[in-house]
Amino acid sequence: MKRIISSSLATLAMVAFLTACGSSVKLDEVPVENRTGSVVTPPPMPMTSDVSSKTVAPVEIAATSIGAIGPIGVTKVIYFDYDSFTIKPEFQGAVEAHAKYMAVNKTRKLSVEGHTDERGGREYNLALGQKRAEAVRRALGLLGVTDAQVEAVSFGKEKPANSGADESALAKNRRAELSYR
Repeated sequence: MKRIISSSLATLAMVAFLTACGSSVKLDEVPVENRTGSVVTPPPMPMTSDVSSKTVAPVEIAATSIGAIGPIGVTKVIYFDYDSFTIKPEFQGAVEAHAKYMAVNKTRKLSVEGHTDERGGREYNLALGQKRAEAVRRALGLLGVTDAQVEAVSFGKEKPANSGADESALAKNRRAELSYR
């Protein structure tokens, strides 16, 4: 009898712990505003099991020395709020400047690297980093940049910009970096 009770209590404790670790952020529903002002909700991303059935063509990115820096005087880092992949209004101008640069330079390639802070599990952070990179890629697409020009990739919490543990350091890690090749 004691064995059944202790087993039941252990199971309840495990369920309570796993429930507390969950997040209310819906990673599949990111509203994106297009140039006409209407809101576009993209289709849900395929689950991990669905990815194996589709082939993904890699973007060929060749390094060039001329103009490798992108638009001059425009930030290449887009910061995000905690547990969010919505582009902040203060970074809309930077995204538009990068889109204009890519529209003029149709042969240029761009890699958008999504990053997170150290909080959360590895898989969750990889997914959130991918959502951040995809949000920037979609915003660029709505502004005329072709899918062939942009690749979105996630590093999760693996490449922190700041190794500190305070909120300002963690905020520097919640980002998407644009890298021209």
